[in-house]
Amino acid sequence: MKSAVIVFPGSNCDRDMAVALRETTGRAPAMVWHRETELPDVDVIALPGGFSYGDYLRTGAISAQSPIMAAVKQAAAQGRFVLGVCNGFQVLTETGLLPGALMRNAGLDFVCRDVPLTVENAQTAFTSAYKAGETIRIPVAHHDGNYFADAATLDRLEGEGRIVFRYGEDVNGAQRRIAGIVNETGKVLGMMPHPERAIEAVQGGTDGRRLFEGLVQAFVAA
Repeated sequence: MKSAVIVFPGSNCDRDMAVALRETTGRAPAMVWHRETELPDVDVIALPGGFSYGDYLRTGAISAQSPIMAAVKQAAAQGRFVLGVCNGFQVLTETGLLPGALMRNAGLDFVCRDVPLTVENAQTAFTSAYKAGETIRIPVAHHDGNYFADAATLDRLEGEGRIVFRYGEDVNGAQRRIAGIVNETGKVLGMMPHPERAIEAVQGGTDGRRLFEGLVQAFVAA
């Protein structure tokens, strides 16, 4: 499985994401600068965490206008996998690839710690290595992770099984404790917690590794 990591000015988890992809796919990902207009021939595209453009205007708002994002949207429309983590999730909502918005944390504090997540849907490629209802622990590190959407959108996400990760506790005020959602096809995932920071025991846990391994297995089986 070939992958690419999009790098924006202010990305600070791009190397972590690259290591996670290399360790689980066996190939180093292509590192694609945000000013590029074309993607290499890849199967999965990752938008990493960080503070692109210093989080000016709104988190992810400027990055969503980067030249490369037109190619990312086209790749998503073609059915390629897209993973947006933390700031990457914010960019996905700003581009319209995922619904809703990420707002300031309810307590207005930066939250940086391991948190419990419940796997709500284990039927997507990203979650296929987990069990539905399983509790895992993944680190968060964000100031704007409070997921918001109107009631109709929230009900639709619930009804369609598109909420794949839910916080096991109130971490940031997110509506319905939403930590991660997928698009209609299940091939675009946005999540605030950082699975790439939980792939080796030395990091304090390996629960994030299964997200990448499950994606690889699902791709091979397809």
